Amino acid sequence: MKPFYVRELSVYPVGRRRIFLLSIAVLASLVANFETTIATILPLLMADLGMSLTVYGQIAALSVLVGGLSAGFGGILSDRWGRITILVPTLTITAACNFLLATVDSVTELFWIRCLMLFIEGAGITITASLVRDFSPRMGRAQAFAFWTWGPVGASFLASFIAGFTLPLFGNAWQSQAIIMGVVSLVMCAVIIWKIAEPSAALRAEVLQDEIAVAAEGRAGHGRVRELFRHPHLWAHVLGNTGWQVLYWTFAIFGQTILAGGFGMEAAAANRVVALGIVLNAVAVVIVGRVSDRIQLRKPFTAVGTVLTVATLAYLISLLGPGVSAAHVTVVFALLYLFMGVAYVPWMANFSEDAEDVESRLQGSALGIWGMVVRVMIVALLVVSPPVVEAGGWQTWLGVALAGQVVFLVSMAAFKGRWRRTAVSVPVPRPTADSPERTP
Repeated sequence: MKPFYVRELSVYPVGRRRIFLLSIAVLASLVANFETTIATILPLLMADLGMSLTVYGQIAALSVLVGGLSAGFGGILSDRWGRITILVPTLTITAACNFLLATVDSVTELFWIRCLMLFIEGAGITITASLVRDFSPRMGRAQAFAFWTWGPVGASFLASFIAGFTLPLFGNAWQSQAIIMGVVSLVMCAVIIWKIAEPSAALRAEVLQDEIAVAAEGRAGHGRVRELFRHPHLWAHVLGNTGWQVLYWTFAIFGQTILAGGFGMEAAAANRVVALGIVLNAVAVVIVGRVSDRIQLRKPFTAVGTVLTVATLAYLISLLGPGVSAAHVTVVFALLYLFMGVAYVPWMANFSEDAEDVESRLQGSALGIWGMVVRVMIVALLVVSPPVVEAGGWQTWLGVALAGQVVFLVSMAAFKGRWRRTAVSVPVPRPTADSPERTP
């Protein structure tokens, strides 16, 4: 028996109904990212608990590792039990954990609560990506994933916006933000529970080129996860993109620190540079996703975006040091975010389609495996990058990130998909005795 909040669709939604359900999936992505955001209160939290940045890095690494395990298992279970069956409880429980976070008064308590929150969150984010795939035929998948990437970006913006206006009202008490985030998250969870729906298992097994054309393969059951491990091109996707993610997460975690330490920027100026980059990235993913969908090409956009990222990152590394104008650094940093946006969304659509071609019933599992591997990389980044930077400066670590981009570029040789558009000819049936040729 399905839980009360589960609504399964036996007919694939089209038009405004599909767009609406897709927007609910994107909202779920926003909530999953928002309710675990801690960056806005981290300085206050560290001061209150007497916690060093190194200790926090260790807590973050272990909690992200726990979240990685959750991402893998959550994706597999969502293929078997349904997306919403698992997604709604993960979102709601994580939101409630914010009230528990507000009671923290020791580093040990923070560690256990963050592990609990990240364990639940890992499964939730993976499932939101699966839902986006479920409601996005291939003709619109890249653009759909572009909006899905707005989840973490929008979560960061929303948390910063709320903190900027409400922290002074509560005497800069970090506990106020945990409570506000819990309340806001629960309100958004209520909207999701009220409106969310998912395709049935039979619909998820169908491969949709557009809203009308459906290629049904008559598959029954849930599919076997080990089938995904037999295809080297899927491993090339997962491992190659994990290399690409080294740069993304370096900027997400240390972007302002790089600008401050490497170029001598003040904190406010560094935040403005990062904000500009995020805005350009958010615009780029939507535009590139739309173009990629229109011409149904993925690999050329990913390759061009990655090559431009490599070139720009190499230039940024050469600039590191004092004496570079803020305007110069701003342009280079903004271009990096822009080019990463060009590469990322077409790749995500490519990976989803390649996994779909292998086994359309295992989208959640494929995305879950990818999410798990990426989180293991983040753990390594949090543990390894500080000593590397201490020994060789940010140039050395950004060189590691540059190598990750090159690995991704090389791995593209194994991806499926076309490099160029091909003309599609529509055969004209020849007249038969039963259907005589007609003259105009």
